[in-house]
Amino acid sequence: MARQKKRSSGTSGSSGSKINGKREKKIKDKLLQSIMPAVLVTIVVLVLISSVLTRSRMHEMAQSELEASITNQSDNIEAWMQENLENFSTIKTTIEAVKPSDDELADLLSAYVGTNSNSPNGVYAASQSGKLYVGEGAELSVSDPTSTEWFKQGLTRVDMAYGEAYKNSDGVYVISASGIINDGSDDLKVAAADVTLDKISIIVNSGVKMKHASSFLVNTDDNMILAHRDSSLVSTTLSPGSSDPVLAGVYEKIANADYSTDQMGGYTVAFSEVSNTDWLLVSYIENKIIMANVTRLILILLLVGLLAVIIISILIRLIVDRVIKPISAITENISAMSSGDFTIEVSNTSNDEIGRMGEQVGKFVGSMRNMLSSINHESERLKIQSDNSDTVSRNMYDASQSQEEAMENLNHTVDELAIAVNEIAENATTLKMVVSDTKANSDKASESMKETVDISQKGRADMERLSEAMDGIRLANDELVTSINKVGKASDEITNIVDMIGDIAEETNLLSLNASIEAARAGEAGRGFAVVATEIGGLANNSADSVNNISALIDQVRGLIDDVVSQANASARSIQENSELIATAMQTFDQIFQNIQSTSDVIDEMIIGVSKVDDVAANVAAISEQQAASADEILETSRSMVEQAQSITASSQDVADNSHELAETSQTLTGYVQQFKIKKEDE
Repeated sequence: MARQKKRSSGTSGSSGSKINGKREKKIKDKLLQSIMPAVLVTIVVLVLISSVLTRSRMHEMAQSELEASITNQSDNIEAWMQENLENFSTIKTTIEAVKPSDDELADLLSAYVGTNSNSPNGVYAASQSGKLYVGEGAELSVSDPTSTEWFKQGLTRVDMAYGEAYKNSDGVYVISASGIINDGSDDLKVAAADVTLDKISIIVNSGVKMKHASSFLVNTDDNMILAHRDSSLVSTTLSPGSSDPVLAGVYEKIANADYSTDQMGGYTVAFSEVSNTDWLLVSYIENKIIMANVTRLILILLLVGLLAVIIISILIRLIVDRVIKPISAITENISAMSSGDFTIEVSNTSNDEIGRMGEQVGKFVGSMRNMLSSINHESERLKIQSDNSDTVSRNMYDASQSQEEAMENLNHTVDELAIAVNEIAENATTLKMVVSDTKANSDKASESMKETVDISQKGRADMERLSEAMDGIRLANDELVTSINKVGKASDEITNIVDMIGDIAEETNLLSLNASIEAARAGEAGRGFAVVATEIGGLANNSADSVNNISALIDQVRGLIDDVVSQANASARSIQENSELIATAMQTFDQIFQNIQSTSDVIDEMIIGVSKVDDVAANVAAISEQQAASADEILETSRSMVEQAQSITASSQDVADNSHELAETSQTLTGYVQQFKIKKEDE
């Protein structure tokens, strides 16, 4: 196991190794390379979407805050002005209730001087006759009060109300609240109180609740700016050609009577009308100030996204490491298997698809280990059997060579037998011709007996030729007997050879049977050897059948030879008798004339004997021809057996070659199997 761990660590230690010429990449790296960009893109998209939504939301919030601020500011201005107006109205009501005289009115007004910080001069009054009533301590100097704006505006209403802004005698823009005093006198009086625009500007500028926002107050009747942070713009009039985009835009809004919140030259501008006045409160803030918060929020989102990427990357790496770890172990095991090491043990620690894959790899390793062990065992058995088959085939080859030599000797012997039989046939034919001639001569002798007296001399000569012919017949018959005896001896030798061939065939058949058994043991690898062994068995059976046929033919030849021998002996006896008769005839030839009748009888007997000899010669010739034909058949069978023996030798050589190739194949298979490791070295 230590060696396995060492090899595994060496296998996975370098990510720069190459597989099929390509640089190896880990699944973990591929997953991280695929997941991380997706996570990064997702977070960036989420940040962008959040930024867009935040930008829009921040702008809406800023606009709402600006509108709320200007509404609150307008309410404050309205409340401030209403508070002052109520104070002024209270004083006016008191005057109307008291109905003071001119002196009393001045004293009454003096009581209110300095009581309202927003109107230091307090309430003052003027009559239609041009008389001015001012409290003690008030700094107000008007030469013709009836010509002032506040008096003119006050004449138009009974209740105290604010009028248009105007520049007073001191050159300061003020707004006056004025109204007719109903004191029961005949001289119409107007009560008034001044509020300076500077005071309103302070209220307008300090009342902005939204940070970085600004406000100004405009009179919609004449487009005069009543209050502004920039004091130089107070009491100026709006115009469409203003260089300030906010002022130009407000002019257009007033002209169109459209007071909805709008964008003007990079500013968000909100409007609010002050109740009970013709005033319009304008509040504005620069968009980049609003967006500064958005930018700051976007930076925060980017930082949070970056932190999320780092945290997610760490988590993904840990998760991927944990998920991929079993695959790494399986990869190391598969690498070990590819190098031929099946001693590994595949562990399974998960219950998912990877666990199933590891389990299947473990089963595959076990099955491969068992299969390789079986192949190794079978290859060793195949090697042993192939060695045995090689030995048997070599023995068969040696036996087939011996059989081939024996068959060649048999072929040579049969060839000699065929020659001898042919010679016997020729001698038998000669004998038949001689006997035929003898018969013809005997016939002539019978006829010549009748003419013996006339041709006695010629008869003696014929008798001498007959004696010579009989000697030749006797010699031919002796040679025939000798040839027949040789044929008998050759038949005995053929019998011995045939017996030896039969033994060889039986031994070959046994060898073929053993070879078939060994081939069956060899299984699929010995199938070709089994075919060869079957062919050898067939040849052995054919050889045994041929031996049996040869044995039968030899027995038949032996019987015919015995008949020929007996007939040859009979012919010899007959020839001997004829010779004796001829000798007797020659001795008694001189007595022919005396005993012609006896000679005629003797000649008749001789003719009968010659007929018998002729029959015997014919039989011998026929038998000789049969023997010649049988010898030819034996020769042909012997040649066939020689060819079969040669075929057996060649087949034996093929069997030997196949056995040798089978042994080499077994050795190669063993070498292939030994390349795999199925047992640990310490085992």
